[in-house]
This record gives sequence, C-alpha cells and structure tokens, in this order.
Amino acid sequence: MKTLITNARLVDPLTARDEPGAVAIADGRIVASGVPPPRDFTPERTIDAGGAVVAPGLVDLCARLGEPGHEHEGMLESELAAAVAGGVTSLVCPPDTDPVLDEPGLVEMLKYRARSLDLARVYPLGALTRGLAGVAITEMAELTEAGCVGFAQADVAVKDTLVLHRAMQYAATFGYTVWLRPSDAWLGEGVAAKGPLATRMGLSGVPVIAETIALATIFELVRDTGARVHLCRLSSAAGVALVRQAKAEGLPVSCDASIHQLHLIDVDIGYFDAAMRLVPPLRQQRDRDAIRAALGDGTIDALVSDHTPVTEDAKQLPFAEAEPGATGLELLLGLALKWGEASGLGLARTLAAVTSRPAAVLARSSLAKLDTPQGLAVGAPADLCVFDPGRSWQLDTALLVSCSRHTPFAGSELFGRVRCTLVAGRVAHEGREADSPRD
Repeated sequence: MKTLITNARLVDPLTARDEPGAVAIADGRIVASGVPPPRDFTPERTIDAGGAVVAPGLVDLCARLGEPGHEHEGMLESELAAAVAGGVTSLVCPPDTDPVLDEPGLVEMLKYRARSLDLARVYPLGALTRGLAGVAITEMAELTEAGCVGFAQADVAVKDTLVLHRAMQYAATFGYTVWLRPSDAWLGEGVAAKGPLATRMGLSGVPVIAETIALATIFELVRDTGARVHLCRLSSAAGVALVRQAKAEGLPVSCDASIHQLHLIDVDIGYFDAAMRLVPPLRQQRDRDAIRAALGDGTIDALVSDHTPVTEDAKQLPFAEAEPGATGLELLLGLALKWGEASGLGLARTLAAVTSRPAAVLARSSLAKLDTPQGLAVGAPADLCVFDPGRSWQLDTALLVSCSRHTPFAGSELFGRVRCTLVAGRVAHEGREADSPRD
C-alpha cells in the first residue's frame, strides 16, 4: 500500500533532523522524506499530520506479553495493541514466560502468533539456562535459529558463577549477546530499597551492593570471556558509575533503565502502595537523579517500559505479598517526553532514548538483520509514530488498551498523545484524531 503523510514535523533522532515535510511510503518502506515523492507515486491513502511529529517508531527493550502462558486470555493481542497505541513498533520480550522460552518450538509459536496479529514486531529473548534454573545452559544455537535475539535470565539471578562463566564463554564463541539484570542472588532478596524508609515501614530491603556486586562479577566475566552483555534496568547511582567506567575501558556492554526508576523514588511508596511494588525496587533521589543524567549523556543506552501485566488479584494484597510489576507500553513515550523536558533536552535527543539508541542495542544483539526503525531516511522501514508533543492528557487507567491497569503513574498528566502508528507502512493504530482514508 502507498501512503503519504503530509503537513508533518519530521524528527529523526538518528540524524538530529527536525524540519517540516512529508513522508511517502511504498511496500513497507520510506520512498521519500522531506522532499516531494516520485512522479509515479500515487498514494492510496493520505494522512494529514496537522503539524504533528512524525518520528521513527519506539523500540522497547523490555516488555512482557503474557504468552506463552495466557493464550486463553488473549493477552498477546491486547498487549501488542497496547504497544502500537503507545507508538511502540518493536519490542523485546524476556524469557520468563510459562513455560520458559528455553525450547525452539515455544519461540517459533510466539513468533507465529505475533506475526498473525500483524501489530508490533516482537523479538524474543531465549532463556540463558534451562527453566531459568541456573544449572544447565540452553541450546543457544537452536534458539537463535528459532528467532531469539539474545539470551537472558529475566529477573532470576544465576547463583553459580561457574555456570554463568560457561554460558558467557559459549555466547562469546558464537557472537550471541547475554542480557542480564545485575542483582546478587542472595543480597537481592527483598521488596524495597534498603534505607531509612524500608526500615521504618518494616519492609525487607535490597541494598545497592546487590547491584554493584553483580556488576563487578559480570564485568570480570566479560573481561575474561569477551562476551557482549546488555545490562537490564539499572537502579542505582553506584551502578551507573560502574557502567560508565566499564564503557570507558572499552568493554562490550550496553544498558537500559526503566520509566519507573527514571521518575520515582522510594518515598513514592507512600502508605504501602502496591502499585509501587516493582523490580528492581525504587531507590533514593540521588539514584534517580544519576539515572536521569546518565540517560541524557548516553551512559545508559535506552529507556524501557518494563511492561509487566499483573492481575487485579495479584496486586490487591499487602505490599510485600503483592506481585511486582506495572503496565508501561502506553506510557513510554509520554514519560520519555516528560524526562526530556525536565532535563532541557531537545525533542530529537529525547526521542533517541526510545528509538535510535535501543534500535542500535537490538541490532548489535541479533545475528540476523532486523527491520527495526532506522530513522526517516529513504529505504528505511516505515515503522513510524505520529504524535502531538504539545498535547497533554491525563492517565485514566480505565482507558488503557493493556489488559493490566496497574501503574504508579495513574492520574498523572502526560504529553505526547499518539495519533497514528505505522508498522511496515501499515496503519496499526489510529487515535481519534487520525484522518480517514481519502479518495
């Protein structure tokens, strides 16, 4: 299908481009950007952006989709619909499904289901160890052939350093990327960040050294094996400092942080608000400030939604017993824009944290060539997000597309309402402001 988007503000984080213009799309790719389309180009549909921003689609490096495990609830369809409603066109899902993504057949089933829904692009991570038990490494070659872009333990730490060392040796041999959330298996047990607040509330605390000890171990293993590692959801200022040192040393590491650690701190838990029950736990203000700064200067490569659907029953429990997690796919853009405005960044630099930079992490991780957003250049995949950065909206959880309505940001005012999302040139989501097809 041929589509023409007119009257747009073209923002390309990859080249820092920010100018008015139009985008012409054919066969799922951009054929003209900022200049008139080819003479023989006759659009089947014209979308008037009305001055709204046209940017590459968002790339989310951490979003749980509920499948395998909840097929009967239709979770994959609802969560992918939530993704495109939030402008997310590509997402990475961790392997902690039910059953765990440690068999090629499970990965192939997930990929097939995602393709059949024809919404956002889904890139699964395979389990690093069988059943995420941390005992035996998986058949990484077979999982890669099935479509995995890397190997992870999700939130389950590998207790045996020898197993982790062997897994990283194997990954380095074949060029696979290992995705790890830095958390010590023994010190990481707890429900809140260790500190005066957790002590006052009687909550078991997770100290910062749970992250830094894990990071130190990972970096030593990287030095020994040469494995490429992506670090998931940093939460502390000390952790950020270690990553900055590792990057300065030239270690092949990248990292991300979640929307929760970017905006919230431990005192936001309030009076045992289970919506704030998250992994990793919310830390102190100095940690949040360090993460905000590191995301701005590129030490942290990407911002992720950490989308984790949680049922009503699992959340309506005492804080320490409630299931951790929150919905986030529909909030990623708005919370990124909120951070960018507070940090004094321009729109292109802000969007880079959720578009070009995570796309680069994903491209380095996968051995296969991926059709992730590559800016607004001619020939790039037409994965696009059309949104109005100046339009505010209040987060009414009842209106979320995701089957999970739990979020710490309920009632917050956000900016950047998504008008339209295109994946491979096809309109995957339309807000009420989007134009209808024209003759």
